Amino acid sequence: MKLSVITVARNAAATISDTLRSVAEQSHPHVEHIVIDGASTDDTLQIVRGFSHIAQLVSESDSGLYHAMNKGIRMATGEVIGILNADDVYAHADVLTSIANTFEDPDIDVSYGDLVYVERDHPDRVVRYWQSKPFSPGLFRRGWLPAHPTFFVRHSVYEKYGGFDLSYRIQSDFELTMRLLEIHRVPSRYLPEILVRMRMGGATNNSIANMIKGNMESYRACRRHGLAVTPWFFVSKFASRLPQFLRRPAAD
Repeated sequence: MKLSVITVARNAAATISDTLRSVAEQSHPHVEHIVIDGASTDDTLQIVRGFSHIAQLVSESDSGLYHAMNKGIRMATGEVIGILNADDVYAHADVLTSIANTFEDPDIDVSYGDLVYVERDHPDRVVRYWQSKPFSPGLFRRGWLPAHPTFFVRHSVYEKYGGFDLSYRIQSDFELTMRLLEIHRVPSRYLPEILVRMRMGGATNNSIANMIKGNMESYRACRRHGLAVTPWFFVSKFASRLPQFLRRPAAD
């Protein structure tokens, strides 16, 4: 089974080597790694060109993170598509093998797992453990969502239901995962293992202002899709995150 991994980058020279290496070292033999660069002005392109496993590289201006991800989805030729940010890494060399094995079941169209946030300058130090769960109807109304860097989708599902909605600038991943799981009930499987190590400081959590905007976008997405949410949505969304800062994976 061919898997496509999309990495979106802009001025990511400080971290992208780790990301590319973690894909290059995967044990699964059929991986198409696509890098969508937003016209970086640092050494990002030079670093990317130093990795021979890269299948496709595009560097041009875009309209933001999710526009670039949609571009990568359109370019992908794999049966299954995942997205790995330019400052994240796969947790071990067999992540994509586990994903490919999961999708050998023809009834599964989405798969996701767990994620740990790590310190930006000390990626060996876990700050937050995002332990997910199997999807059940109603979870998104309570602010739940799967960790998007662990979220793998069959290409045919994107063709049927579309990619990221660009009207959401910060939480389009929330809207996408909700649309697929909660609205269209795409068959999914949760893998109870850590798939990705994610550096702190991403677009949705790098400032209080962005966190507020992101919560407002999530609320708007729920209302737009007809989910009965109230202002208590924000409280439940915040409360659902608190345990992630307290628990730690067994190995850590």
